[in-house]
Amino acid sequence: MAEKTEWDSSIAFIFAMIGAAVGLGNIWRFSYVLYSNGGGSFFIPYFTAIAIMGVPFLILEYGVGFSFKDSFSNILKKIKPQFEYIAWALVLFVFIVTIYYMVILSWDLVYLLSSFTFSWGTDAALYFTKTVGGSSNLSNASFLLLPTTICVLLLWVVLWFISHKNVDEGIGKVSKILIPALFVIMGIIVIYALTLPGAGIGIDTLLTPNWGMLLDVNIWLAAFAQIIFSLSMGQAIALTYASYLPENSKLIDNVLIVVASNSLFEIFTAFGVFSILGYMSATAGTPMVQLITEGTGLIFIVFPMIFNIMGPIGRILAPLLFLAILFAGITSALGFFEPMLSSTTVKLGWSRKKTATVLSVIGCGFSLILTTGISSYLVGIIDSFVNEFGILLLIGIQCIIFAWFYGVEHFLPALNEHSTFKVGKTWSFVIRYLLPIVLIVMWIIGIITLFSTAKRFEIIIDVIIIVGVMISAFALTKIRPAGE
Repeated sequence: MAEKTEWDSSIAFIFAMIGAAVGLGNIWRFSYVLYSNGGGSFFIPYFTAIAIMGVPFLILEYGVGFSFKDSFSNILKKIKPQFEYIAWALVLFVFIVTIYYMVILSWDLVYLLSSFTFSWGTDAALYFTKTVGGSSNLSNASFLLLPTTICVLLLWVVLWFISHKNVDEGIGKVSKILIPALFVIMGIIVIYALTLPGAGIGIDTLLTPNWGMLLDVNIWLAAFAQIIFSLSMGQAIALTYASYLPENSKLIDNVLIVVASNSLFEIFTAFGVFSILGYMSATAGTPMVQLITEGTGLIFIVFPMIFNIMGPIGRILAPLLFLAILFAGITSALGFFEPMLSSTTVKLGWSRKKTATVLSVIGCGFSLILTTGISSYLVGIIDSFVNEFGILLLIGIQCIIFAWFYGVEHFLPALNEHSTFKVGKTWSFVIRYLLPIVLIVMWIIGIITLFSTAKRFEIIIDVIIIVGVMISAFALTKIRPAGE
C-alpha cells in the first residue's frame, strides 16, 4: 500500500499552491492580455472572473481534496466508477502540460546561461530560431537543438529529485525557498524598471482604458481564460495538494491568500514589463506597438534586445529575469506533475519514489521529442489544443460531477468549519449553474477558433494527442488497483 502523505503545515501548502499558480503565464501572458483587451478597463472583467470563477472553483477543489483525502482518480471512482476514466483523461492532459512546460523552461535555462555573456548577440530572433526554439519549417524536425535538449535533461532530473521525496520534504521545502526568492527578484526588477526613462510611456500604454471594449464578449472570455490558466484551475493540482492538508485547515482563507498573491504578482509584473518596453521605445525610438508581443516572443526576443542597449544594468537584470522565470516555472511544473504522480502511486500501489522515477523517464522522453528544430511550433500546437480542448472541457465536466452527481452541499461542513470566511447558497448556485454554462460556452468558442484556423499538420498532432489520451486513460482505468 502506498505511503500516506501530508503537509506539515498550512504554510507549506500555501507556498506550494502559490508556486503552482504563479508561473510563466503571470510573467509573460498577463501583461499582453491586459493591454490587448482594453487596458485599464480590463480590470472590470478580470476581477469579475476572479469573483465568480477563480475563487468559487478553487474553494470547490480544496473542499473535494480535503474531504476525500485521496487521489483524483480514486475520488471520481468513488463518486461513480465510470467517472474514473474522466479522471485519468484529465490527469493525462495535465501530464502533457508538464511535458511541454519543461521544454519552455529549458529555453529559459538556455537564456539564463546565455545572459552572463549575452551570447544571443545582436539578432535575438535569429538566436532563438537557430539555437533554442526553432521555427515552423517542418524540414527542421530532423535535427535536435542541442542546448535545449541538454537543458531538458537537466530540468527533468531536478523535477524528479524534488518530486520523488515526500511532498513536505520535496515540494513543500522547495516552494518555501523559491516562492519568496521569486517575489524578491521580481520586486527588484519591477521597482528598478519603474525608474527607467520612458517607463511612464509603457504604463500609460498598458493602462489607458478602452471602455467601449467592455461591450465585446471576447474581452470577458479573455478574462475568464486568464483566470483559468493563471490559477491552474480544474487541473487536479489544487485538489491533489488539498488532499495532503492536515485537519483544522482554514480552507477558504487559504484560497483567498493564494488568489490574492497570484493576482498581485501578475499585475505588479505587468507594470515592470511595460516599464521596460517603454524604456526601449523612448531609447531606441521604436513605437510601442512594434515591441508588444505575447509569450516567448516577448521574453526571448524583445527582452534580450532591450538588455543589449541597457548597458551594465542589463547585465544584472537579464540573469535576474531568467532566474525568476526559472523559479516560477519549476514550482508550476511540480504542480502539473503531482496529479499524475499521486493518482498513479495510489492506483498501482507503488512507492512515491518508484512512480516519480517511471513518470520522469516517460515525461523526459516525450519532452526530448519536442527539442527538435520545430520545438516552439510543436509546443504552441500542443499548448493550444490541450488547454482549449482537453482541460477546459474537463473543468466543466468536473463542475457538473461535483455539483450534481455528488452534491456540492456535502463539502460545506469541511469548508466552513475552521474558515474565517464562510460559503453557502450563493457559492452553491455559482458551482451548480453559472460555472458550467460559462465553461461550456468558452469551450465551444475555443474549439471553433482552434479548428477553423488549424493547418493539416496541427490537426494530425491534435488527433495523436486525443487518441493517445483516450487509449492511456482506458488502460489506466482497466488496471486492477493495488490490493484488489
